Amino acid sequence: MKKEGRGGGKQPSVDERYTQWKSLVPVLYDWLANHNLVWPSLSCRWGPQLEQATYKNRQRLYLSEQTDGSVPNTLVIANCEIVKPRVAAAEHISQFNEEARSPFVKKFKTIIHPGEVNRIRELPQDSKIVATHTDSPDVLIWDVESQPNRHAVLGATESRPDMILTGHQDNAEFALAMCPTEPFVLSGGKDKSVVLWSIHDHISSLASNQATKSPGSGTSNTKSPKVDEVDHKTNSPTVHARGVFQGHDDTVEDVQFCPSSAQEFCSVGDDSCLILWDARTGSTPVIKVEKAHSADLHCVDWNPHDVNLILTGSADNSVRMFDRRNLTSGGVGSPIHTFEGHSAAVLCVQWSPHKPSVFGSSAEDGILNLWDYDKIGKQDSAGTEAQNSSSALFFRHAGHRDKVVDFHWNASDPWTIVSVSDDGESTGGGGTLQIWRMIDLIYRPEEDVLEELDKFKSHLQSCAP
Repeated sequence: MKKEGRGGGKQPSVDERYTQWKSLVPVLYDWLANHNLVWPSLSCRWGPQLEQATYKNRQRLYLSEQTDGSVPNTLVIANCEIVKPRVAAAEHISQFNEEARSPFVKKFKTIIHPGEVNRIRELPQDSKIVATHTDSPDVLIWDVESQPNRHAVLGATESRPDMILTGHQDNAEFALAMCPTEPFVLSGGKDKSVVLWSIHDHISSLASNQATKSPGSGTSNTKSPKVDEVDHKTNSPTVHARGVFQGHDDTVEDVQFCPSSAQEFCSVGDDSCLILWDARTGSTPVIKVEKAHSADLHCVDWNPHDVNLILTGSADNSVRMFDRRNLTSGGVGSPIHTFEGHSAAVLCVQWSPHKPSVFGSSAEDGILNLWDYDKIGKQDSAGTEAQNSSSALFFRHAGHRDKVVDFHWNASDPWTIVSVSDDGESTGGGGTLQIWRMIDLIYRPEEDVLEELDKFKSHLQSCAP
């Protein structure tokens, strides 16, 4: 397990960095909820918004508990109260105990998961439908609202998935994505393959045993799914793949759909490759960038506002941004920008759902960085033009004391993020879940901020004796 470097006394220790961060919480954050987890959680996702009120909203939150076997592994559905902007008092958000559970996060339901939950992804068309990856070749589909609540005690029987997606020949542990435009699921695994399913027929109220092609999905040379089989162990219906796509030379670590097409997607893997696929043209790569990074690739995301921009994160500690119009197969990939702000492997990248130029990256160094590539080449208030990619880094969330394994922007509440770390024994073990929103003075346009500060200054002067 990698930690942030401490060589030569130049970098602070994890504890020193965390202490400094905590002292700055009232200044840097509009709101923060710190929630201690007894067991690590490797994934966290926002679910549907449940209620809107004057000062806070209530929303579903999905996370997991990865146990040591003394109790079952679980998929947890929680209710989260999200305080609205400029409501929380500074002294309130700074007063939290690292070992305590946040009053803003309350467990609503527990699903006993067959194996560790490595990844959770929600279906955009119906966010109460989630997919999970565990240490197996299958993808498990859950309707979290209809699933019964279970007690996670030793010896308890596992919950029954609503559907099982089959098609991998080896374990598929992490690479998992849901399509924004169609109820399609994408996965990658140790068998070096990318697998595509449609779950439209099963989740539709018009579903029948005869699989039909989902409307608007275009033509495809891959097979239609079958939902007329049952897994004998779980008694859950199984869905076969629409297509299996071969082109990687090592484990596929992450996959992502093109935001505008259910037939186009991309994948990254331990072979250092970024591959673009199109199910309409066959099961081989459309473009294969052989050396997208100088090490294993762990994560990828496709810009929902600009379908030409793709982010990748790697064990070489960097994030790269590619323009798919400039990509060609073979050779070394030529990113538009390389973003260097981590001191360990990047584990997760995600574009903001609200601002096209903003994205986040989290890493094994315990840091979650927020970037705005529009800042590259722009002049600051002093008239200095920033040319390098480090100028795009505008916020560093240092509230975790170990590797930040997953995070998710809140589509219903701009600038609110949930992040989770897998904490080692040196920081108490278990995990830490944090829900946070930086103070708006950080991301608002500079002229707006200066105008507000000037008003504040004038107010203070008028109050002076």
